[in-house]
Amino acid sequence: MNNRGTKLSFRDMNLAIFRGDDPGGVLWQPRLEYWYEVNKKRGTLPEHLKGASLLDVYDYGHASVRYFTNPLRWRYKNVRVTERWENENRLRRRWETPVGTLTDVLHYDEWGLSAYNTEYKLKKPEDFRVLEFMLQDEEWYWDQKAYEQDLRRVGERGCPQFYFRRSPIQGLFIEHTGFENTIYVMHDHPAVIQHYVEVASEADNAMYEVLCQSPVQILNLGENIDAAMDPPPIWREYLAPYYRQRVEQVHAAGKFVHIHVDGTMKPLLPHLRDGPWDGIEAATPVPQGDVTLEEIKQALGERVLLDGIPALYFLPSFSTETLMECVEQVLELFYPRLVLGISDELPPDGDIERVRLVGELVQ
Repeated sequence: MNNRGTKLSFRDMNLAIFRGDDPGGVLWQPRLEYWYEVNKKRGTLPEHLKGASLLDVYDYGHASVRYFTNPLRWRYKNVRVTERWENENRLRRRWETPVGTLTDVLHYDEWGLSAYNTEYKLKKPEDFRVLEFMLQDEEWYWDQKAYEQDLRRVGERGCPQFYFRRSPIQGLFIEHTGFENTIYVMHDHPAVIQHYVEVASEADNAMYEVLCQSPVQILNLGENIDAAMDPPPIWREYLAPYYRQRVEQVHAAGKFVHIHVDGTMKPLLPHLRDGPWDGIEAATPVPQGDVTLEEIKQALGERVLLDGIPALYFLPSFSTETLMECVEQVLELFYPRLVLGISDELPPDGDIERVRLVGELVQ
């Protein structure tokens, strides 16, 4: 409620939480996209939701929508990109540039909804200069028409947010080189890594200029941080300086920013505590993660927690009583600096009735 006793929309509640204002209630914002798409494709949506749209499912769960369609666009000026399906699951991609060619292979799940690299585009130190050329060849722009179209689609169910490119080192770990090979290059060819970070960071300026001029008010660093991949030495040398630069830039534009930390956390808690962001998304407590809710609270202080309920609690192996006890503990520790959700998403075999149960409770 606001001071006139009028209930805020989900969108206004979302903004109030980040501004430090009274949201007038608990914002329940689980991520349901993967659950919906998998169950729709395999024909296992519950009978009463057989003909439901994704937004219908959000409404059924009394839930807010977090992620909108991404209106941030880019194109190459001098790079030719081709794709070829090797079979129904394997997609080979090819980037042809004036300084060389890169290829990789993505392996998709049986539903065609998520993928991982079985072959990375950077296979030797000489390949880095090709990726550097690609980054410097990009043109970034904002698709206002697509943005407004998505606002109309989602309505007041949430405040527009979306993922965009990861930081240079996290991009190497997850998308371009793979974790193990990146570590080898760091050790054997540190100058190659240093030059790449400088070039990639400079290239990201164009992307952040568009983001900072956009009408979106909450930005997400979709990093997928895991302390096993991003231990304190890596964090201090490569990640923290980049985050400080970008968060300062976003704050100067009058926007809020949170970071996606969905892996192990315990070694990074002091660093997360000192970070410049306004919130942390997907922090996962025990029994799924390696930290307690109390430890997360100590690390966040007065920052916003996005999510907080382990995804395991939406599976039949855990009782609804355990789920509800967790919800009450999250509310007690973090409200009103809380966007309640599932860390990280509702699994395909998760129970949508439990989602609705939490929605009914917070209402």
